Amino acid sequence: MEEWIGQWWHRAITHLAEPQRKETQVALQDMQRSITLLFRAGGGNAAVRVAPVAASSHGGPRRWLQKVAGSGLRSALPELDAQTLALPPQIGVFDRTDLNRDLYLWLAALAAVLEPTGDWIADNRAATARALQRFAGLRERHQRLVTAHLAQRPTLHSLRGKDLPWEAAVQAALRGEEHTPLFVTPRQVAPVWLWLNATDTVSAENSAAGAAAQTPANPQDTPLDTDAHRRRARKTEHKPSRNSMLLAAKTDSLTSWSELVRLDRGTEDEPDPNAAMAANDMDTLSLVRSEQTTASRVRFDLDLPSASADDLPLGPGTKTPEWDWRRNRLQPDHCAVQCVVARVGTPYCPPAHLKATARKVRRRLEIMQAAPRWHKAQASGDEIDIDAWVRFQSESCGSAQHSEAPPVYAQRQRTERSLATLLLADLSLSTDAHATSQARVIDVIREALYVFGSALSGSGDAFEILGFSSVRRQHVRIQHIKGFTEPWNDAVHTRIGALKPGFYTRMGAAIRDATRRLAERPERQRLLLVLTDGKPNDIDIYEGRYGLEDTRHAIQEARAQGLSPFCVTIDHEAHQYLPLLFGAQGYALVRRPQDLVKHLTQAWTTLAR
Repeated sequence: MEEWIGQWWHRAITHLAEPQRKETQVALQDMQRSITLLFRAGGGNAAVRVAPVAASSHGGPRRWLQKVAGSGLRSALPELDAQTLALPPQIGVFDRTDLNRDLYLWLAALAAVLEPTGDWIADNRAATARALQRFAGLRERHQRLVTAHLAQRPTLHSLRGKDLPWEAAVQAALRGEEHTPLFVTPRQVAPVWLWLNATDTVSAENSAAGAAAQTPANPQDTPLDTDAHRRRARKTEHKPSRNSMLLAAKTDSLTSWSELVRLDRGTEDEPDPNAAMAANDMDTLSLVRSEQTTASRVRFDLDLPSASADDLPLGPGTKTPEWDWRRNRLQPDHCAVQCVVARVGTPYCPPAHLKATARKVRRRLEIMQAAPRWHKAQASGDEIDIDAWVRFQSESCGSAQHSEAPPVYAQRQRTERSLATLLLADLSLSTDAHATSQARVIDVIREALYVFGSALSGSGDAFEILGFSSVRRQHVRIQHIKGFTEPWNDAVHTRIGALKPGFYTRMGAAIRDATRRLAERPERQRLLLVLTDGKPNDIDIYEGRYGLEDTRHAIQEARAQGLSPFCVTIDHEAHQYLPLLFGAQGYALVRRPQDLVKHLTQAWTTLAR
């Protein structure tokens, strides 16, 4: 009974102290597309992702009800760093829906032109002037936001001590007036919703070098309390303060959450139910390297097969460069690429329904290869080419010279197609997850490679199939499945059946190696198809924006050499990063894994035409 009354009182007093305004709230997920478009249109870096921000502490006076409820201390304040534009997951600051929606748009415009120097007030004031100049259509909306926000801010006559000059400087800057230069931080005043806090800290999801790589491959094994909120983190060293030979009192061994949280995702199997609540209560997460480094290294080394059980290397390997976006330069010979081939195993026996699908797709590509094509703007032909006729009439108006055989006809001819295709498949450890209740992702990829290879073998076009995975930059593995000069036979089928998931996804190095192979082909049209299930990652610094920027640079290099890169993915979050890598029309998202063969064939057919 006491617990029930306590919960009721907490909900009631919190609701009175902090009204939610749910009827006017606007969610970030509903504004994500508009925010991204406005941010990039204003000059914001396309590699910066938009994510929800976690609550952090701030200053400013509190009302009496907030003091009773213990609220008004933390808010989800917008932040910007080199990799993330972190915005509140919901905005209900104002009592009007249109103002809350305009606030999201204004923060996106402000983030596009923000140039941080360390002075929070001066940076936001200068960015506001640039944003209003670049987005002239936001002037009226910004003025309405400023008026509504100033009405919510504390009155100056109610403040004492340092709060008075701090708040006066903020309000003067919001109005565009001159003020006494003061060094003020977002934690010292009430939330300023129209401004951004530019941070140089890294997000918690990218701070630990190997933490993200050790997450379970099966989505069912992922802890339920994980979320996508962006949290600030810092790297620190934990140094025990007491002598290990002395027996301390029990009270001395009690540490608070802010002192140390032993978060070892590489060795701990059971999730801590209190970890998420503790993380939400802290402004900054302190990440400490575990003292048990030897055990962790042994566990990693066990994932690497021995030389007797590993695939056979083909040749000495090659060196490839890698793009470092932080230094804005290409690092030569940074990655070591080793081509390997699976050892001879049992032949791959596809099921009957897969063979039927392969025959159907092969007949479709054979018909497309044998069908004659229309050649337009010919001097003679079977039909009139309307476009050529209109163009000829427009050009001949006012001209005294007339051609006796104008090229205004269309003719059907059988021609020899000059096309080479290289299919690059992701074989990282994430493909060991279950795509459906009956099949894993690697099984779906294996079936797609078999059907696609069988179909291409009937088209008569040259093609090559490779797989890729990586373990840091020194060990990028290119799995040889079929070469351009090899026939489609049982040996290739065996290699497809021997595919197994492992390691990580250093996509930039794999694309550069595939580009080198495909650029050597003499065909006029060269297609580079990438089949993947996730974004680039590795257990070193190849995570987050670093991996995305390197992959984008590798794709730009492929296009510069005349190749046509295209990506087919089953990652449902691919729309957040694949437009940055391959362009808005350069990828296909497969909603159902069982439709992978269909989408892969459609993509090739469209590109081949």
